[in-house]
Amino acid sequence: MMLRSATAAELPRLQDIEVAAGTAFRALGMDAVADDEPPALAELEGFRRAGYAWVAAAEDGTVLGYLIGLPVDGAFHIEQVTVDPAAARRGIGRALLAHAAEQARAAGLAGLTLTTFADVPWNAPYYERLGFRRIDARALTPGLRAVRAAEAAHGLDRWPRVCMRREL
Repeated sequence: MMLRSATAAELPRLQDIEVAAGTAFRALGMDAVADDEPPALAELEGFRRAGYAWVAAAEDGTVLGYLIGLPVDGAFHIEQVTVDPAAARRGIGRALLAHAAEQARAAGLAGLTLTTFADVPWNAPYYERLGFRRIDARALTPGLRAVRAAEAAHGLDRWPRVCMRREL
């Protein structure tokens, strides 16, 4: 597996991965999440052009997973990390998070942050096993409050959500 920056030609594949991974939410009664549109190509291109879109690719070049994010309040905020369900349980998500941590550290950022569903097994509990800790809502930075407000406006607060951070 190779970790590298995403190319413009790969962005539709990132959308396909997002759609495929979303289907797992149906088993939890979260059909609205499963039916949510993947990030638009223009949005993915913005992350790519900024240098904040990375992929995990097989030896043959097939993209197996991706991570996008951006600096928020002195940390690297992971907007999305998704692995193709056909490639799940191979450490790809963990490798992408480690790559993001390396990039953030090199940029002088102090930590990684993300927002996620509190009770979905492959969300908050998974990130806790990787060293992320929940952030009390009263301790959110202005940027994380803005992220949470955008998520609420998108309807994601129908299920419990948390902000998490891992120090670098």
